[in-house]
Amino acid sequence: MSSTPGFVKVVLVTGGSSGIGESICKRLAAQGHRVYGTTRKAGEQPNGYRLVSMDITDEASVLRGVDEVLREAGRIDVVVNNAGLGIQGPAEDITPEMALQLLDTNVLGAHRVCRAVLPGMRTRKAGLVINITSLAANYGLPFRSFYSASKAALERYTEALHMEVAPFGIHAVTLQPGEYNTKIATSRLRPATIGEHYRKLYDRVMEVLGGSLHYSRDPDEVAVLVAKIMATPRPKSAYYAAHGVQRLSVELKKLLPGRRFQRMMMKHYQ
Repeated sequence: MSSTPGFVKVVLVTGGSSGIGESICKRLAAQGHRVYGTTRKAGEQPNGYRLVSMDITDEASVLRGVDEVLREAGRIDVVVNNAGLGIQGPAEDITPEMALQLLDTNVLGAHRVCRAVLPGMRTRKAGLVINITSLAANYGLPFRSFYSASKAALERYTEALHMEVAPFGIHAVTLQPGEYNTKIATSRLRPATIGEHYRKLYDRVMEVLGGSLHYSRDPDEVAVLVAKIMATPRPKSAYYAAHGVQRLSVELKKLLPGRRFQRMMMKHYQ
C-alpha cells in the first residue's frame, strides 16, 4: 500500500454512523480519502463520506456491503473494524446466549469483514486492517467480563492474522481506545436481573464507570491515530488511544503481581 502523503485511499469503517466510527469517517474524508462507513439502518447521508448498509453479524449483509464499495470504488485499501457491542453485569448473571451475541459481534463480526476484503487485498498485494479493540483487552474489568474477553480475543486474532497476511503486503494492527465520549453506555447488553449478592458492588462500579464516561475525551483523538497509522509504511502491531491513569494501567498490569493489580483495580472502582 502506498504511503505517499497525497495518495487517496479507499477506506471502509464499520460502525461509521456514530461515536468513534463517525469521527474516523469525518477526519479521513476531510483529509481527502474516499470513505465508506457502515450502518445497520439506512438513512440520511452525511457530508464527506457515504454510509452503506451492513450488519456485521450477517455474512450475506457483509458481502453485499463490501461488493457495493468494490463496485463503486474498485478497491478497498483500508478496513477499520470499529463496530462493536458493550456488555455489563456479573459474569454469573450473563447467559450463554447473551455472551454469544456479544462475541458474534465483537469477534466474528470483524472476522466476517476481514474474510470479505482480504481476497482483493491479496490480489493487489497491499492493504491495511485496523481492528479497534479496547484497553479492556489487557485485563478483566469487573462486571464487564465478556467485554474484556471479546476484545482480548480480537487482539490475539489480529496478531495471528498479521503473520498470515504479511507475505501478501497486508498489515493487520489493533488500536486500543480508553473511555471516550460515545453512546456505548446506552447500548450495552445487560442481564434481565442482577443477583442481590452482587447488587451493592455492581451499582458502585457502574456509578464510577458512568462518571468516567461523562468526563471522557473527544473520539476524534482516535481518528487522529487512525490517520497516523494509515500514513505509516510499517505500522506497529498495537496502538493505544488513552491518557493518564488509563494508559498507566496497561503498564501496571505488566509489572504488578496479578492479585495486587486486581486489588488496585477494585480500589479504583470502590
